[in-house]
Amino acid sequence: MASTPSPASSPIFIDAESLRATLSHSSLIQHFQTSLPAVAATLHTPIRQSYAVSPTSNLLLMPSWSTSPSSSLPYIGVKLVTHFPQNSHLHSLPGIHASYVLFSSATGQTLATMDGTLLTLYRTSCVSGLASKLLARADSRVLVMVGAGALAPHLIRAHLAARPGLREVIIWNRTQSKAAELAEKLNYELGGGGGGVSCRSGGEDLDEVIGLGDIVSCATNNADAAPLVKGEKLKRGAHLDLVGSFKENMRECDDAALRRAGAVFADNEAALVEAGELVGGFERGVIEKGEVGLLVELIKGERAGRKDCDEITVFKSVGSAVVDMLAAQFAYEARARK
Repeated sequence: MASTPSPASSPIFIDAESLRATLSHSSLIQHFQTSLPAVAATLHTPIRQSYAVSPTSNLLLMPSWSTSPSSSLPYIGVKLVTHFPQNSHLHSLPGIHASYVLFSSATGQTLATMDGTLLTLYRTSCVSGLASKLLARADSRVLVMVGAGALAPHLIRAHLAARPGLREVIIWNRTQSKAAELAEKLNYELGGGGGGVSCRSGGEDLDEVIGLGDIVSCATNNADAAPLVKGEKLKRGAHLDLVGSFKENMRECDDAALRRAGAVFADNEAALVEAGELVGGFERGVIEKGEVGLLVELIKGERAGRKDCDEITVFKSVGSAVVDMLAAQFAYEARARK
């Protein structure tokens, strides 16, 4: 990004419509790839605070601030997130709502407030897209999307931006009608084949669908005893992207997926103590903590990614205040210059 703009006299409000006009999945993936290594050492990001506000719902606070106000990222940022997973069934609403507030780390001045819900959808999907760009096979053709919630279309677009060779998207959801509706919507928006990308519902049998995916992306609230993705069903050379779980009792894949993987990465260290797939894998001796690389290490070349075309790779994301800050920076600086 260019030099930091001077603060406006009053805070900017960036609503969802403005964010859509400012952000693209491809540009945000590129921003993360170029900026993450540079800012990792200058941002202080405490482990997020999570509070159970009901037996099924949570409030999350995700702060981050620059320890070097003169740096290219002179900000303090806080995201407030509510997670109400029953919303889609009970109220026809998304399960996640959020607001993001950006301050100057030099003066404490409020610079902007923005729609944190959409910002989260962009940043989460683009982190997965970046991992896909670095870990998935370059000749990937089929993307399997497990889940059809608010994050699913963003993940699909991020993977398509990262791997433009993808030609088919198969969407699986417990409620098949939701998968069919999303496939129809995306076919309309993406051109519905004709040399481009075609989307379709995966039907009932997830095991069968999993075996088709060069990239398998999961965004569910699965807290069942049985994980959705069985590692034995993954095809050779597949890349598995796990986004939905952020608590120890949540797992989207089983131990076999980790056992078969030649490379396992996480978006940040919080995943090592929060993600049910990893925490359970550590406890059962399936994988050691030292075997899990971090995304920033992958970007910097400090950890090897995919070694060959037959290797299975796994990426686990739980979200971080660092990429929240980078996404907010991108949106704020682009808007402030208009």
